[in-house]
Amino acid sequence: MEFSKHNIFSKIADSDNYFIVNPLSGNADVLEPHEAKAFKEQSSDNLSEFIEKGYLVDLQKEEQLFKSKYLDFIDDRDEDEVQLFFTPWYACNFNCSYCFQDEYTNPNETVKNEVIDAFFKYVDHQFAHRRKYITIFGGEPLLNNAVKKESIERIISEANKRELDIAVVTNGYNLIDFIEALKKGRIREIQVTVDGTQEVHDARRMLRGGKGSFERISDGIDALLKNQIPVNLRMIIDKENVHNLPDFARYAIAKGWTKSPLFKTALGRNYELHHCQTNNKRLFSRIEMYQEIYKIIKENPETLEFHKPAFSISKFIFENGELPNPLFDSCTGTKTEWAFDYTGKIYSCTATVGNEGDELGTFYPEIQLNEEKIEEWEERDVLSITECSNCAVRLACGGGCTAIAKNRTGKINSPDCRPVQELLELGIGLYSEINI
Repeated sequence: MEFSKHNIFSKIADSDNYFIVNPLSGNADVLEPHEAKAFKEQSSDNLSEFIEKGYLVDLQKEEQLFKSKYLDFIDDRDEDEVQLFFTPWYACNFNCSYCFQDEYTNPNETVKNEVIDAFFKYVDHQFAHRRKYITIFGGEPLLNNAVKKESIERIISEANKRELDIAVVTNGYNLIDFIEALKKGRIREIQVTVDGTQEVHDARRMLRGGKGSFERISDGIDALLKNQIPVNLRMIIDKENVHNLPDFARYAIAKGWTKSPLFKTALGRNYELHHCQTNNKRLFSRIEMYQEIYKIIKENPETLEFHKPAFSISKFIFENGELPNPLFDSCTGTKTEWAFDYTGKIYSCTATVGNEGDELGTFYPEIQLNEEKIEEWEERDVLSITECSNCAVRLACGGGCTAIAKNRTGKINSPDCRPVQELLELGIGLYSEINI
């Protein structure tokens, strides 16, 4: 027997113990130092258990299992719900310090009714037999003027006719002004970005002209929850605001947000997208960000009431008592995600929408699809990326984000590597100490 190609084996952070995780077999264990030594030397009395759990394998049989689970993954993905992003304009009322859309052409235009109608006609035809929902994206979609508000109401109305859920990605400044319109829709969630407590947030996410935005956003979140509209609060993290996380967590707890079943959170890394963040010293690498968050939570465990970081698949393991299914592809673009904008163009995802050269076709004024480019996106996974072929963590990483990989290398079939082993070291170390 040989060691599985998919064993992720390492020492747990701040512990003498080790872990072994195998995303293909779906097993994970914590090993004491003597057990870890015996495993590495294959001298354990428990070799039969290691074989049963897929840590020691016949490599040919493992390859057969790999192929079988890959086919299961493709079948399951073909049945997954599709998220369809619609960008009615790229205009925005904010002047965020890290905006990645500031290089885009942002004319003060409003989406035409015929474009909205063409979008829904395309959805009706192209995704007729798929479960799906619409996410309204920007720019900032909730701009409070009469014409733009009417466009948002039209999108909601058209979604209602088709019994489609709506999500909205917003900076949150005009939430109060849109409550009545949102109440008319089948709202799945409103994603709102808040980057910390008032002083920190207002220094990063201000209106054009410099006025702060925190108080109105906070009031808007209150209004959403009061009206039973789900909130996904997203905090964008970099070196400038990461240490504000505990204070912001305490603010959200004091507001009562974290007690609501309609409230959830996400931490996003401020990262290198297109031109804007190149060589920016405030940026964390992925592992640097989570190393810092790990330290913060160890010192301020109440932060976990606000947010429990994934640390790759660590949180999933401890919350579910099992591993997730093997991840052969972490990129949803053109598979279970598409993006459309008010100019009639079609893109793969939110990371490419509006970016010149990343168009995959049009839905207005006529339907035209670049099938060759679409096929290249659709076929990208850990089997098509050469660098992934012998990587032990590939079934927990899935090859990463296609858009980031393409921006970095110029190639779609290149990896956006995730520090899975290092994240597991931190996550297993953290969550093995607490009951989550």
